Amino acid sequence: SGKPHHGHYTPAELNVKLTHVPPKGMIDTLAFQAVKFVRFGFDSATGWRNDNITIPNIMNRVIFLETIAAVPGMVAAIVRHFKSLRSMSPDGGLLQMFLEEANNERMHLLTFVRMKDPNTFFRACVIGGQFGFGSFFLLAYILSPKFCHRFVGYVEEEACSTYTKIIKAIEDAPEGSDLAAWRTEEAPAIAKAYWKLGETGSVLDLMYAVRADEAEHRDVNHLVSGLKEGQFNPLYDPESKLDMMLLKYVEDIMNKNKDAELKSVPKPE
Repeated sequence: SGKPHHGHYTPAELNVKLTHVPPKGMIDTLAFQAVKFVRFGFDSATGWRNDNITIPNIMNRVIFLETIAAVPGMVAAIVRHFKSLRSMSPDGGLLQMFLEEANNERMHLLTFVRMKDPNTFFRACVIGGQFGFGSFFLLAYILSPKFCHRFVGYVEEEACSTYTKIIKAIEDAPEGSDLAAWRTEEAPAIAKAYWKLGETGSVLDLMYAVRADEAEHRDVNHLVSGLKEGQFNPLYDPESKLDMMLLKYVEDIMNKNKDAELKSVPKPE
C-alpha cells in the first residue's frame, strides 16, 4: 500500500533528498511566491539565521511552525468531508489521508513541547496565528484546492531544507556543546513510541524521522495539486484494501475450521 506510514521508515527513506517542483502556470507561481513571502516574514519575526543555529532558535522555530503546519491537513479534510456529504459521493481516499497528515504534524508539536514549555506570550502568538492562517487557508481551500496543495508542497520543501540544516548542525556540533548532546540525548517517550525509535532513540533520530514526515507531506501535496476533480487518490488503493480484507476473512475462516478440527479430535486416554 502507498499510504503514509509515519514511524516505519527505512534507512533509505530517512535519507531525504531535497527536491523542488518548478512552478507551472499562474496558480503554481502564486503559491511559490506566497511561500517565499511567508518564509521571509517568519525568518524575520523569529530571528532565524542559517549561520547561527542554536537550541533556543530551533525550539522556537519548530514549535511555532508545527502549530501552523497542522492546520492545512485538517482544513482540507473538513472541506472535503462537507463536500462529500453535499454531493453524497466518496472522496477517493483523500479525506482520510489529510486527517492523518494533520495528526502527524500535531504529533511533531506534542513531541517538541516535551522538550521546551512555551511561555504565555508564545502561546498567545500561536492563538493569533491559528485565527489568521486558519481563516486564510479555509477561504483559500474553498476557492482553490490546487493552489493550497501546491502552497503546502512548497512549505514542506522549506521544512525539509530547515530540518536538513538542523540535522547538519547537530552532527557537526563540537563535542561538549549543547547541540552535540542531541546526538545521544534520548528523545521524549512520546516520540520513541510514535516513530518506533527504540529505547535509546536520540533527539537526532527524532529530527531524521520528522524530516522524513515532512518529505512525505511535500510529495503528497505536490501530487494532489496535480489531480483533476473527482480523480481517485493514487496513494489510496481500494482494490488492494479489499484484497487484504478478503485475505484476512479467508485466514479467519481457516483458523476457525482448524480450531474446530482440533477440538473434535478425541483426547488419548
